[in-house]
Amino acid sequence: MKVDLFAMPTVPATHAEREALRPIGRNTERYQMMLDELRSLAIMADELGIDAFSMTEHHFHTEGGELSVNPILLFADFAARTQRIKFAPMSVVLTSADPIRVAEDMAILDQLTRGRTAVCFARGYQKRWMKVLGQGTESASGPGGAGDAQNRDVYDEKLEIVKKAWTQDAFDHDGRCYQVPYPYDEGIAGWPAKDWTRRYGSDGEIDDQGVIRKIGVCPRPYQEPHPPVWAPFTLSEQSLRDCAKRGMLPWIFEASPEGFLRWCTLYREEAARNGIELALGENVGAVRAITIGDTYDEAFELAARTTGFEYHHYFNLFGFGEVFRNPGEQAPAPLVFKDEYAATQRMIEKGYQLCGTVDDVKRQLEKLVRCHGDGALEWMSWNFFYQGVVSHDVQRRQLELFATKVWPEFKG
Repeated sequence: MKVDLFAMPTVPATHAEREALRPIGRNTERYQMMLDELRSLAIMADELGIDAFSMTEHHFHTEGGELSVNPILLFADFAARTQRIKFAPMSVVLTSADPIRVAEDMAILDQLTRGRTAVCFARGYQKRWMKVLGQGTESASGPGGAGDAQNRDVYDEKLEIVKKAWTQDAFDHDGRCYQVPYPYDEGIAGWPAKDWTRRYGSDGEIDDQGVIRKIGVCPRPYQEPHPPVWAPFTLSEQSLRDCAKRGMLPWIFEASPEGFLRWCTLYREEAARNGIELALGENVGAVRAITIGDTYDEAFELAARTTGFEYHHYFNLFGFGEVFRNPGEQAPAPLVFKDEYAATQRMIEKGYQLCGTVDDVKRQLEKLVRCHGDGALEWMSWNFFYQGVVSHDVQRRQLELFATKVWPEFKG
């Protein structure tokens, strides 16, 4: 099993400091502290043999959490300080982005790192910034939600464009939300260097009348045909089937043993229907939180004041807690708990939060690595790592304990 360390960039501060230093997300001193912690974690993860380091994309987080407006740019810095670890934006929100710029930026990072990249493409769910940066595109709202179908259509089209840009020396595209060239039917007339481009550029860029009919995106990725493409998955069966059809690795948030096995099985079956033969767990990633202590109670307390606190007060408001709902449970939507301790206990019961001593976590991880069946899980992402919410010494100890005491038994 390969391991990804997912750090949610967070300005280091206590809750009292966040309130006193509002808006702390615009505080340069604290932002520099965050960068120092992230660099240190990337270097340490590289030295410990962790396979990948990832961060997501979010905007306008003046509160100081999820402060990750451009993971690709940060990874260019981190990659120059490391030797072997992969860097994976998880995720780039395609629906709010220009697909050609995304293709260019990822290709540059892939070239800079000589192939130490992967990329996860998401559909975007936070309205606060999707409404601004993705003007005209609705945020993802789950199956049947208002605007969800439109969001998916935009995502599918832009994903197609990114792959064209990576794999074709020159391409065109006539879609519902994007055209290459623009306007597609007319092409682009008046390019003064038409003879130069015809002689030195890609075939098909210029027609006989000197009109631009295709474009070529430079550079191409270092990896052939392109970096591995991943996608986040929570509850939408269509999203999982789409991943299987495209050969994309799904990061499965569902943690209950029966649920995780069901999704792994469905992914394998759908891939086979599309001519892709995979073993159970192959090309699949699990998303989990991990907390290790000298005793179970110590680990539980740390989990409750970090992962549990964040979910109870923030992430569950966006519906992430739905994967922790028990069958037949009637509760408010989104699912909420009494407090962070109750939230933590439920996440442990559901298998999302791995918690306890080194031996406890090993036992919990052993079942996951087999996909709760006879499989062999290819990837696990240590989700919402502790950066910014506990001291850097605690962050480093958690990473070291996992990498040296737990993971060696499952390292693949």
